[in-house]
Amino acid sequence: MAGNGTALVIGAGIGGIATALSLAEHGYSVDVFEKNISAGGRCGQIIRDGHRFDVGATMMLMPEVYRDVLGSLGVKMEELNVRPMDEIYKLWFDDGTSLIFTTDRERMRQQLEMLEPGSSTREEKYVTTGFSLYTMAFEKLLGRNFTRFFDFFNLKNALLLIKLKTYLNHYRYTGRFFRSEHLKMAYTFQNIYVGQSPFSAPALFSMIPAAELTEGSMFPVGGMYGIAAKLMEKASEKEVRFHFAKPVRQILVSGNRATGVALADGSVARADVIIANADLPYVYRELLPPGSKAHRLSRMRYSCSALILHWGLDKQYPQLSHHNTFLSDRFREGLDRIFRDKSMGDDPCFYIHAPVRTDASAAPEGYDTLSVAVGVGHLDKRNSQEWKRITDRAREAIFRKLKKAGIDDIESHIRFEIVTTPETWEEALNVTKGSVFGSLGHNILQMGYFRPHNRDRRYKNLYFTGGSTHPGNGIPMVLMSAKLVSERILAEQTNRKGGER
Repeated sequence: MAGNGTALVIGAGIGGIATALSLAEHGYSVDVFEKNISAGGRCGQIIRDGHRFDVGATMMLMPEVYRDVLGSLGVKMEELNVRPMDEIYKLWFDDGTSLIFTTDRERMRQQLEMLEPGSSTREEKYVTTGFSLYTMAFEKLLGRNFTRFFDFFNLKNALLLIKLKTYLNHYRYTGRFFRSEHLKMAYTFQNIYVGQSPFSAPALFSMIPAAELTEGSMFPVGGMYGIAAKLMEKASEKEVRFHFAKPVRQILVSGNRATGVALADGSVARADVIIANADLPYVYRELLPPGSKAHRLSRMRYSCSALILHWGLDKQYPQLSHHNTFLSDRFREGLDRIFRDKSMGDDPCFYIHAPVRTDASAAPEGYDTLSVAVGVGHLDKRNSQEWKRITDRAREAIFRKLKKAGIDDIESHIRFEIVTTPETWEEALNVTKGSVFGSLGHNILQMGYFRPHNRDRRYKNLYFTGGSTHPGNGIPMVLMSAKLVSERILAEQTNRKGGER
């Protein structure tokens, strides 16, 4: 047990709240400072005229990670009122065909055989292999701390990286199993979850669709914000103090230690341990004294961003499932426009979240709540990015594709629209370049030991949690980040107290 030290957390996102709760359970007196008026970060919510929208994350994937991490924090899944989602999402193709991703293997087999005869047997191998990669990656790469060089660089891990197929292109790898372009898209588009293109991402990420089809997904009644709210409730019971609308202006340092923070209102708060849940590149660029680390981070690869259109509708559309992804025949071209040109394709793929199908409380009776997410490039001054024009193009493309799917009157039933662009992400959440998928990309040279570590090298009591540190982006990974950094703090700070004082 760490004893009665003090800890200060910058940011009340999922990672910050979970870390605060973990440290409080081990005897720390914890304060959390959040720049916005509410918690959650990218797991927050927007409520307007009876419609409830998830700000960012909408899918509760990797349920075993939630059970593990939340369970270690004293939160049972039953407390979140989660509903299992056997139908993970519906995929819509340009030729009018569709595919429902489901954990029902017989139903998957029948659908696959209709799209490509003989593909179901090969798909079984793809999923089995992908899930073994998922299990291996969590055990050896994602679910542990790398505090020393040789924790990562050794013969066993060299062999591991080969086993994890880090040397293979994901889209090309998928071509070993499917001839159908529809199925190649269906089993690789998930790379966008971590802000990557399947044409450059390693085949390791075949673990994402494999995990979906093996473990399924869940959805908490009340929306994803319910996870943040429950963690806050537990943290408050442990006397964690939350300070909202209190942006941090600077992390104060002395020698090789962080001593506290200076707030925008001129006040100062001090603590034995500082944990930054803010975007890690932002912390080095804006909150710490100038140094080479900020420059090195600026040269790393950043994830793409997302344009979100939240629609409150006065009509329901039963054609849509809870989760829907519309895939374009111009898949490769669209991804090139995102990652090469930092823009958006002319016929973009997009995702629609329609939570009323599972949770009627997301909209007034008879109404619908939809959030449409379109992948776009991150902010880049070297490219022309007129977000008003890009938003208008996206909206027109969405209406066009919905009409092809038989939803031809949605435009006239939109009560209101709330738009989130990369500029919004950067301004509201201090996300560098508006790169909403964990800020830093997830190529193999930015994972494991190569990803920014969860403790600063110089300031020995400054730690990090969130999507831009190890292990990476996504709510499950951010929860794992909180678990890993908490373990490290408890081990290192306890040893320091015992050995140095």
